[in-house]
Amino acid sequence: MNPQISTHPDELTQRLSCTPRGARLARRLTAQQLADWGYPHDSDVNDAAQHVVAELAANAVTHGRVPGRDFELRLLLLAPDTLRIELSDARGDRRLRMVPRWEIDETGRGLIIVSVLARTWGVAERDVGKTVWAELPLKET
Repeated sequence: MNPQISTHPDELTQRLSCTPRGARLARRLTAQQLADWGYPHDSDVNDAAQHVVAELAANAVTHGRVPGRDFELRLLLLAPDTLRIELSDARGDRRLRMVPRWEIDETGRGLIIVSVLARTWGVAERDVGKTVWAELPLKET
């Protein structure tokens, strides 16, 4: 794969291999892009965005993987104070589900973390696959 980063002043879009390495890269790209937008690596906003991307990318790699298909990370600055994170994968047949507290062990916490950190989140169907999105406030707490 020869990745092409598509970026505008208020947007970053990147296709990544649907592998653990691709998921790690998604988190690193998020950290750098937020820093470029004025939210340093050690800020609460940058940290929250990295956590959300890490969880959504891990889900895409673990549950949304289709051999030979990438996943896509998209970051958007929305006025006046919102970051929208979108992760799209090629598996539309696998629905997201919140894991009940009694079933949580070392895995299954991802969407709980997303729901705590995000102002709102959801799933949008696509012609091929799905997009899981989350919106985070950009104000420091």
